[in-house]
Amino acid sequence: MTGVLVDTSVWIDFFNGTEGSKEADALGLLINENYDICICPMIYQEILQGIKEDRIFNEIKEILLNYTMLSIELMHVTENAVELYRSLRKKGITIRKSNDCLIASYAILNNIPVFHKDRDFDLISSGSKLKIFSLK
Repeated sequence: MTGVLVDTSVWIDFFNGTEGSKEADALGLLINENYDICICPMIYQEILQGIKEDRIFNEIKEILLNYTMLSIELMHVTENAVELYRSLRKKGITIRKSNDCLIASYAILNNIPVFHKDRDFDLISSGSKLKIFSLK
């Protein structure tokens, strides 16, 4: 598969219009260039659950549903995330949020990089097959 899995951390800056966010600016460029942008159920949930206003919730939900939703049988991706977390712990790497292992597993299983602003993904990448999308 081609494309990039865009993490919640980048989407939040993008939707909030965070000034000076090079990641949000880069996401805007990727969107304008019709790059294959992917999300997964965890990212979809994380973004939408934090939106209070119904109108904005519906607008962002509609936007997200236009991108490629990575779909893997839940137990398969969960088992992969469990093994990923455990293998990292054995290497002395502790991930703060286990959801990041789930998100990373979607990327690993689809052989695509993650575009993020969350140091957990750099840690996961340092001890696994996770690829990181680079702005360079």
